[in-house]
Amino acid sequence: MKPLFVLIIVYVALLAFGGHTTFDKGNIFAGNIAMGVMLLFTAIGHFKFKTSMAAMIPLFIPKKVEIVLFTGVLEILFAVGLTVDSTRYYTGIALIIFYIAILPANIYAAKHRINYENLYKPGPGPKYLWFRIPFQLFLIGWVWYFSIR
Repeated sequence: MKPLFVLIIVYVALLAFGGHTTFDKGNIFAGNIAMGVMLLFTAIGHFKFKTSMAAMIPLFIPKKVEIVLFTGVLEILFAVGLTVDSTRYYTGIALIIFYIAILPANIYAAKHRINYENLYKPGPGPKYLWFRIPFQLFLIGWVWYFSIR
């Protein structure tokens, strides 16, 4: 839920105050910067909660912590790539693939009630997917609208 708030607040703030600044580049700029800020926000979690997030990865996959750290770095690179006009399109395609690729980890975490912030407390379980799956589709749509089309 926090990433959604970050995304929307940054987007609305850029639209509301961008006209009063020298960096206002319109709706597409605001959408990509907002997604970039959200990605930086979520990347922090990959480093802060790496052990708990590693538990979201199915048991048969090795090097879980390394995967979590790698995906955190990827999110930082995506954030940067969205802000550069010449890389935005390809970054958007890669980010959509990334969002599709991480969905099974979110399903696994919900099924096993894994709390990605605290491994010692149970997560919300399958009801979390009623938010997560639509949110994932929303993020894919956002990236498509602001970065690819």
